[in-house]
Amino acid sequence: MAALSNVPQIALLIIVVIVIFNTIIFVHELGHFWAAKWRGLKIDRFQIWFGKPIWSKTINGVQYGLGWIPAGGFVALPQMAPMESIEGGNLDKEPLPPITPLDKIIVAFAGPLFSFLLALTAAVGVYIVGKPKDFAPTQVIAEVLPDSPGDKAGLKAGDKITHINGKAVNGWDGRLDSIFMQIVTSEGDDIDFTVERPGESAPLTLTSHFDIPETLWWQRKGLRQVGIAPESGWVLITSVMPGSPAAAAGIEEMDRVVSVDGNEYKTLDEVRDYIRSRGEQPIAFVLERKKELLNFTIQPKVPIKPEGQQAMIGVGFDESPVYEKTIIHPKPLEQISDTVEMMWVTITRVISPSSSLGVQHLSGPVGIARLQYRMLNMDHPWQRILGFMVLLNINLAILNMLPFPVLDGGHITLALAEAVAGRPVKAKALEFVQMGFAMLLFGLMIFVTTKDISDGIRPGGEKGAEYVFPES
Repeated sequence: MAALSNVPQIALLIIVVIVIFNTIIFVHELGHFWAAKWRGLKIDRFQIWFGKPIWSKTINGVQYGLGWIPAGGFVALPQMAPMESIEGGNLDKEPLPPITPLDKIIVAFAGPLFSFLLALTAAVGVYIVGKPKDFAPTQVIAEVLPDSPGDKAGLKAGDKITHINGKAVNGWDGRLDSIFMQIVTSEGDDIDFTVERPGESAPLTLTSHFDIPETLWWQRKGLRQVGIAPESGWVLITSVMPGSPAAAAGIEEMDRVVSVDGNEYKTLDEVRDYIRSRGEQPIAFVLERKKELLNFTIQPKVPIKPEGQQAMIGVGFDESPVYEKTIIHPKPLEQISDTVEMMWVTITRVISPSSSLGVQHLSGPVGIARLQYRMLNMDHPWQRILGFMVLLNINLAILNMLPFPVLDGGHITLALAEAVAGRPVKAKALEFVQMGFAMLLFGLMIFVTTKDISDGIRPGGEKGAEYVFPES
């Protein structure tokens, strides 16, 4: 019943996510539209989402519409590079006068420009209202897992990590130069840690290998880890199994465990051990959700599938270091600079053969929407969304400027080639190339989307077993 009572709120949050996502698309396409109007180009369509329109209306010769494939959008400009195979045939079959390469460059550049201006507007908003810092400042190792790569390298509890691969680190998580991010984005077969150890007069440099957790074939490949952990500030609930006692009680992802049967626990093992010790006896939880303390009583149950399991409440736990939750007001250009740096690191690591990151670690529309939904369920939701708008729009602007067909950067590259050669590229050949790259782009989007969807499917056991609990 708890889940049913949240249906209106969930529906509202989903609508908000859709509106935010499509606002970003609309502003980008509006840049193309206004630039085309300014330069006197023929405009056939202005459509949000791809595919055949499920709604359309023609005003002053321009068909405005909403497609049925919920991804992206376009402004159909027949005087630009031919895109009929993607956007549909031209509405006006009469020959149109050619436009100059400068016109094409201005119109193509206007989309990324508007995305950048929206990012700048959001950045100014963040500077005014602030956003949570979400920074884990500790750099001290609290635990090294036995037989892990870090253990074999000689890392010990109490070591303070100062550099990774020669680069100074700042905190455990929450920044690009944090310990977690430097491990995940490292390249090569080894990771060098520089640590300050109590009792040692000089810093030590220890070389560690890394492990990548095994995942199922339909899941994303795991991230690099060396088996070290910071001092835990609290224990978080990271997943809730459908049909489980926890789901029936109304437990949600990202709830923080405050106490269990009146006892405060700081480590994951302590919480797990206590729950296991209770068998099928009811357990009283105090959880924190959006700064509100909530009380739950959950009775663990033995799942009927697979058989032979012990009683459980049906959640996944994880430890989290202490995060600074203060509100910060970073300058707009600082926000944009940090985003560009993050994009550069991401792109270079994805294409690097010595990195463990790949295309599968990127997020598509589903992953982005899920992240926005989670932000709306956290503290300071609108400030988080505003900060995320900076990241998303800068990403959209830069990726669209890549010099590949179909993208805005491809149109600019073709226009520059036309200006140098003194004639446009042959239309038929260009349309074939455009269609080929469009299919590759859609294929990439589908691939990434399957990984986004797999993130929401959480198998119950180590080998992916599905847990089924008896009904309450």
